[in-house]
Amino acid sequence: MPLQLGVHTGPQNLPMDELKRLWQRADEAGFYWISVWDHFYANPLNERTDPCYEAVASMAALAALTSRVRIGCLMFCTLFRNPGLLAKAAVTIDHISRGRCELGLGAGWFEQEFREFGYGFPPIKERLDQTEEAVQIIQSLLTDPVTHFKGQYYDMQGTVCAPKPLQAKLPIWIGGSGPKRTPRIAAQYADGFNVPYVSPEAFKLRLDRVDAACEKAGRDPASITRSVNLHFNMGADEAGAKRGRERLGHLDESRHAGALTGTPNEVIDRVAEYMEVGANGLNIAFRPPIDWDAFEAYIEQVLPVFHQSESA
Repeated sequence: MPLQLGVHTGPQNLPMDELKRLWQRADEAGFYWISVWDHFYANPLNERTDPCYEAVASMAALAALTSRVRIGCLMFCTLFRNPGLLAKAAVTIDHISRGRCELGLGAGWFEQEFREFGYGFPPIKERLDQTEEAVQIIQSLLTDPVTHFKGQYYDMQGTVCAPKPLQAKLPIWIGGSGPKRTPRIAAQYADGFNVPYVSPEAFKLRLDRVDAACEKAGRDPASITRSVNLHFNMGADEAGAKRGRERLGHLDESRHAGALTGTPNEVIDRVAEYMEVGANGLNIAFRPPIDWDAFEAYIEQVLPVFHQSESA
């Protein structure tokens, strides 16, 4: 099975026209996947006045501007939106995209945006408890004629979500690096599992935890698609590769291992390492400024090695 190569685009720190250009070029080039992320402030946070677009609206625009790629968000923070509202948004985006929507769900982590946008910042256990309830509600709304759910955080009785998604099963992703709850939630509810910005060795450790949780839940681990997001710091040539490594300086050193650096040939070798430890998908993550020469080199030299487009 070829590796499903994707593009992970932060809707931040760049004009919308440039973001649309990136989406449309990736769709045209034959990538399998394009996603956005869900933040109210640009990440990393330098200035609160740095532009950052909202994720549901961005994903709807992505759906309308593309025609082939699978589209998603890695990850929607479940505490930012009522699960019924998010399910309705996902169905709407699925119809806009003619059945290409996938839904990523997580507990959130960015304390400043939680507090400053009025959500407080509950302890991680509480955020995960609320996320687990939200996942169950959303699954029901996407598939069941009527939803009845009563939990600690949500009480939804007789709720109808119409229409349903166009696709027979709208995939739900769970993501994060939590060692216990996150793998268990993924094993119980997810169609896909995503980890951001880790080395191949750390990625394998996360997958092993999901496999163990699946075994405990009596589920085939192969039924969960696994993907990793990596910072895109490749260069089209040696000079570009040097600039890409220098741009890593603004990131925490712990994330350097989760970046693609070097020339296209070096990146091909690095991508293969993730494939060898169990990745089904790999998404290159963009933070401005976009190196368009490097992106074109990735399209021309890396994409054909691992991924065959739907139209090929």
